[in-house]
Amino acid sequence: MTRRLFLSDRSLQAVLAARGSRLLAASVCLAMLSACTLSPDYQRPDSPTPVQFKHAAGWTQANPSDALARGAWWELYGDAQLNGLIEQLNSNNQTVAQYAAQYRQAQALVRSARGALFPSIDLSAGKTRSSQGTGSSSSSLSNNSSGIRNTYSTTLGVSWEADLWGKLRDGLAANEASAEASLADMAAIRLSLQSELVQNYLQLRVIDEQKRLLEATVATYQRSLTMTENQYRAGVSGKDAVAQAQTQLKSTQADLIDLVWQRAQLENAIAVLLGKAPADFALADSKDIPVLPQVPLALPSQLLERRPDIASAERKVMSANASIGVAKAAYFPDLSLSLNGGYSSSSFNDWISLPNRFWSVGPQLAMTLFDGGQRSAEVDRTEAVYDQTVAQYRQAVLDGFKEVENYLVQLNVYEDEARVRSEALEAARESLRLTSNQYKAGLIAYLDVVNVQTTALSNERSVLTLLQGRLVASVQLIAALGGGWDAQTAFTESE
Repeated sequence: MTRRLFLSDRSLQAVLAARGSRLLAASVCLAMLSACTLSPDYQRPDSPTPVQFKHAAGWTQANPSDALARGAWWELYGDAQLNGLIEQLNSNNQTVAQYAAQYRQAQALVRSARGALFPSIDLSAGKTRSSQGTGSSSSSLSNNSSGIRNTYSTTLGVSWEADLWGKLRDGLAANEASAEASLADMAAIRLSLQSELVQNYLQLRVIDEQKRLLEATVATYQRSLTMTENQYRAGVSGKDAVAQAQTQLKSTQADLIDLVWQRAQLENAIAVLLGKAPADFALADSKDIPVLPQVPLALPSQLLERRPDIASAERKVMSANASIGVAKAAYFPDLSLSLNGGYSSSSFNDWISLPNRFWSVGPQLAMTLFDGGQRSAEVDRTEAVYDQTVAQYRQAVLDGFKEVENYLVQLNVYEDEARVRSEALEAARESLRLTSNQYKAGLIAYLDVVNVQTTALSNERSVLTLLQGRLVASVQLIAALGGGWDAQTAFTESE
């Protein structure tokens, strides 16, 4: 009577363990002792970093992580509706969703590369039906000697590649750095879209104020036209005064109409940023313009950690550096260990039984002896990629400093211009008051009043346009400083 043994049979386990334990232990020890990798030791590439910003005079330097909460820099503008719009962008924007999916792909590659460090275990079971002829032309002999054979087999296999030269670890390091670069790319695109939304929103609110100004001006010009027409009918004013009043009124009404499409464009742009169709989104007029914040500056050296695009560029350098080790490891042999065991029988009834067991165990060294220079070319390619990413990193740093300097000088100039324009506006208002009184007293012609009114309105609109430019420039400066993003915190939380 045949005693059946299953896969957990102790005899099979003992055979496999006795034959393979020494070899497996020796391979594990060898892999643990060989902790070397062939990639160069990574160091952040040198980049031109000034001691301070050239145009930072008048701006307060502060710790950005304290003054600009990570992910909430827009709260500096003190507008609750704007805060709500940013939350919708973070949740619904389709471009952000694309970059989030790319980051998940990068994370999956990291998990796959990490899994390559561990043994793989395979289980297979199957049936094979085969036949082989005798090679003889005699049909009777063929019928007696050949036939159909059934083979039932079950195999449990373990395979493992010892990472002697750090190829797998360098590959893992390259994938991890790429994943961090992908995370930084997602943060950079989110910051860019947030900046775009805030700029659109602030411009829209200034347009609301310009509309109120023009609406009030149209009402004033309508009263002036009515008064001038009455004076013309009374013989006090000439036809030219009526024509001037009509021209002034219609021109201002046309400017008011022009603001409608400008506001609609900004509103539609905001809708798309929120992942909505423009027809399904509307922003009601508001009487409040968000405040112009004092932007806390990061030190130039902190900019390297605070800008996600710079952080992404550096992580790509790290990935390229690790890839050099992967390419160099191809010069050395790969050591793999395989361990297989199972049962094989031509009969299903006694398939899984001790006499039908089999096993195999052994290491394997494999290396390429000649490849026509392919490995050398791959090393050269990875080194060239590394040089390329270093240049890209340095350029990203330079572009970052340039953007900050540009927006700093822009805000400084706008601040000086705003002071002068405010003085000009006060003078224009006073001139309009005096001129209106003179016209009512009959001392001057209406044409003089029209010229002064036009100058006053132009100054009113210039002050609002300048405020719009200052608000937009402040958003651009915050984005150039990295927004509320902190590289070290972000990479730690992503693990």
